[in-house]
Amino acid sequence: MNSGERQLAITDAVRRDGKVQVTGLAALLGCSEMTVRRDLEALEAAKVLRRVHGGAVRMFLGAEETPFDLRVGQRASAKKAVADAAAELLTDGETLILDGGTTALEIARRIRNRRLTVMPLSLRPLPELLDREQIRVLLPGGEVRPGEHTFLGDMAEASFDQLHFDTCLLSSCGIDVKEGVTDTLLSEVAVKRAAARAAQRIVLAVDSAKLGKVAFGRICAATDVDIVVTDAAATEQALAELRAASIDVHVAGG
Repeated sequence: MNSGERQLAITDAVRRDGKVQVTGLAALLGCSEMTVRRDLEALEAAKVLRRVHGGAVRMFLGAEETPFDLRVGQRASAKKAVADAAAELLTDGETLILDGGTTALEIARRIRNRRLTVMPLSLRPLPELLDREQIRVLLPGGEVRPGEHTFLGDMAEASFDQLHFDTCLLSSCGIDVKEGVTDTLLSEVAVKRAAARAAQRIVLAVDSAKLGKVAFGRICAATDVDIVVTDAAATEQALAELRAASIDVHVAGG
C-alpha cells in the first residue's frame, strides 16, 4: 500500500469514526506506527484532520471534501484507467464539457491531441488544453474557487443557458441508483447541474470507490446518466445495480 492509499484509508476511517488511534491504524494498514504518524502529519498539513495524543480527530464534516492536491495521488492507477476508457468514448469534432475533478484532469491529458471543443469547469485542465492545434477552449464565467480552481456562481451557471454540448463528462463524488449523482460543495453542484442540462449525453467517469456513495448535493438522477465508466475493482453488485437502472457501464480494463 503506497502513501496515497494509506492516507485515503486514514481519511475514510477518521470521517467514519470521528477519531482514530495510531496503533489501530498501523494494524489496519499493515505498516509501522512511525509510518502512520508521518501520514497523519501530511493529512494535518492538508487540513483533513487534527492530530491529538495517540491519534487524530476529523476536521471535515459531511458537506466538505478532501483537498485537491491530496486527492490527486489517491487511487491514481484506477483514475488513469478510467480516464483512458472515458477518452475512447469521445469522437473527434464533439463539443465537450469537462468536469474539474482529479479524474477529469487525467482525461484532459488524454484528449489534448484530439479535435474537440472543450469547456472545462476548472482552470486546472487548461495547461493540457491551451495552444493545442485542434482543441478549441471555451471558459464559463464566474468566481474561481481557491484551491480547487473550479468556477462557481450565477455567471458560471448562465454560461450554459444558450449552449448545447454533445457530451458532459462528469467526475463526481458518488453515484447511487436511488440518490443519484452527488457532490460535496453546493455551489459546484449548481454549476454541474447546469452543465449536465446543456448536454445531449452525460458520461460519468468515477473510480469504483464512488459507486454507491452519496455526498451532500444532488447533481442529477442516476437515470439521467447515459454511461458510467469505472475501474475493474468495482463489485458485481454495484455494476448490476447500475445496469438494472438502464445505465450503460464501461469497466476500464475489463
